[in-house]
Amino acid sequence: MKKKVYEKELLRLQAELVVLLEWVRTEGKRVVVVFEGRDAAGKGSTIKRVTQYLNPRVARIAALPRPTDRERTQWYFQRYIEQLPAAGEIVLFDRSWYNRAGVEWVMDLCTAEEYRRFLHQCPLFERLLVEDGIILRKYWFSVSDGEQESRFRSRVTDPMRQWKLSPMDVESLTRWEDYSRAKDEMFVHTDIPESPWLVVESDDKRRARINMIAHLLQSIPYEPVARPPLELPQRPAPTGYRRTPRSLQTEVPDHAASLE
Repeated sequence: MKKKVYEKELLRLQAELVVLLEWVRTEGKRVVVVFEGRDAAGKGSTIKRVTQYLNPRVARIAALPRPTDRERTQWYFQRYIEQLPAAGEIVLFDRSWYNRAGVEWVMDLCTAEEYRRFLHQCPLFERLLVEDGIILRKYWFSVSDGEQESRFRSRVTDPMRQWKLSPMDVESLTRWEDYSRAKDEMFVHTDIPESPWLVVESDDKRRARINMIAHLLQSIPYEPVARPPLELPQRPAPTGYRRTPRSLQTEVPDHAASLE
């Protein structure tokens, strides 16, 4: 997708996301957006574009670390439930409870019994969320094996993005078919009418971001909310206040001046 076309449409969509957020806040709606997919499929960069102009106190990103020893003894969904939105909030899950059907299963981090229990309970869990009024959207970012490897190789040589490449990411290259089978099985059990999987083709990252955001906006029947007009008051007349002398403060060095 051409950069100029992409940037123009992205800005338009981001403006609509602001309108959506105000509707969610005003109407007390609860929205959950799940981002899943292959490593290096573009989930994180899409989340960044979604939230770029949104109020972080209303639109929150949930990216949970590995469970603690205590959390491993809890019901699997318990720590994700704590992240669900209250009225007037949007939560974007940068990976979610679907870790169990993906990386945990493929990398032998859960038992076969835990895996089967997840596939049984997950549709029930999501039906409860939707039944309770939560707007749930699940996006799967699909990337080809060749494009994934290309993105991994670019991260190896990019010091600004090396943190994105973990040993587990590297191993996913050799387990491509294992992850494919796990994804297919996951879809069989969890692609349900109440919360279907929405596949985003993401070999072209720009196109993927535009398609995902446009679909999210189209799938939620929001309306513009009139905000009360704001007027800035006149600044009151000075009363004699004098600023503390700069010599008594520690100022940050003017690094910018050295660049001019």
